Parts: sequence; C-alpha cells; structure tokens
Amino acid sequence: MVTKIKIPTSLNEITLEQYQYLMKIQDVNDSDDVAARKMIAVLCKIPMSDVMRIEYKSITEILEKFNAMFSQKNEFIQRFKLHTTEFGFIPSLETISFGEYVDIEKYMSDWQTMNSAMAVLFRPITKQKGFKYDIEPYYSSATYSEVMKAMPLDVALGANVFFWNLGTELLSGLMSFLQDQAMTIPEISAKVSSSDKDGDGIRAFMHLRKETLQDSMKLPHYHLLNV
Repeated sequence: MVTKIKIPTSLNEITLEQYQYLMKIQDVNDSDDVAARKMIAVLCKIPMSDVMRIEYKSITEILEKFNAMFSQKNEFIQRFKLHTTEFGFIPSLETISFGEYVDIEKYMSDWQTMNSAMAVLFRPITKQKGFKYDIEPYYSSATYSEVMKAMPLDVALGANVFFWNLGTELLSGLMSFLQDQAMTIPEISAKVSSSDKDGDGIRAFMHLRKETLQDSMKLPHYHLLNV
C-alpha cells in the first residue's frame, strides 16, 4: 500500500507540463481504469505501478477531487511568479504585433505547443507603477518556452480562454461593423438583408468554437465518474 501521496488541491499546484503530458498519453480508447491510472500517476507524480496499490476508496476520492478542480471556471490571472521572476500578460492586446498574434494562434492550436504560446502571452515584468507594468520585448517564443512548462495550469487555462474569448468578440464586432457599413449603401443593403442566414451561421460557428475550446480544457468526465 502507498503510504504517502501528494494530491494537488487546486490547478495552481499542477504544472502546464504535467497537463501536456497527460493530454499526450490519454487515449479515447482507454478503459476507465487505465485513464484513471494515467491521471493519478501524472497529477500526483507517482509511477503507474504505485497507483494499483492505492485503496479503491481513496482512488474514487482522488478522482472526485480532480473532477471538481477541472469543472471550475477558468479565471484570467494576469501575473504570476516562477521562482524569483514575475511574469505579466501582454499589458495591451491592442498594441500586439502581427508576429506575436501569428505565433499565439499557431502554438495555441495544440496542447503540446501551449508552452510556446504562453511564452508569447507572458514575459518578465521589467517595470511597474501601481497596477501598470511593462514586459520584455518579444523576439521569439523560444526565449521562455521551456520555462513556461513549469507555469501553474490555472494561469495557462485562464489565459487560453481569455485570448480566444477576446478573438471571438473581435470577430463578432467586425461582422457587425461590416454589416452596419453595408447598410448605408443602398445597393449593398439589399444583399445584406438577404444574407441574414449567413450571419446567423457565423455567430453559431463562433459559439460552437467557444464551447469546443472550453470542453478541451477539461479532462474527460466519463473517466472520472465511472470509476
């Protein structure tokens, strides 16, 4: 029987690297017990062989705790510390460079490159005054991509949701703006009126995109509840 096991009590105690590894080894074809073993082994940092020696009652309690943690809303966390260095989220996304945006979108599409996306969004704070601060200029995600593997998972999840929600709002705003502009031109107004269905389709797509993103942030619940 395993006598000592450190169980994380919040997503802040789980690193991005742990979550990335868990996403890498999880398989949709895994049986519930295999998925549970992988989850506990990775998040509690113990060998999978040790998981088999834990009491069944304790296993169910651990999985219930994990289920509760991953079911919570992902709040945006603007600053965090790694060792002695404080990292801050890009102060103003309105002034984000094209290179930064391209890299964020590219790396954020896959959990295995999420640390590179976080290395664009978060950089060391160089100067601060009150609640305002400056961060290091962006040169390449490679500068801090390895460092970001150790960042707290709650920070990474919150930043991910925040960035994509913002992107969805910007797309929605752009669509409304273009429709408003078109309505001021009689020739285009008739075409816009006949394309309302297309607008509804775009809005539905953006809503689906948001739901898909939020679902991808959670561990498979069927593995957690059926143990």
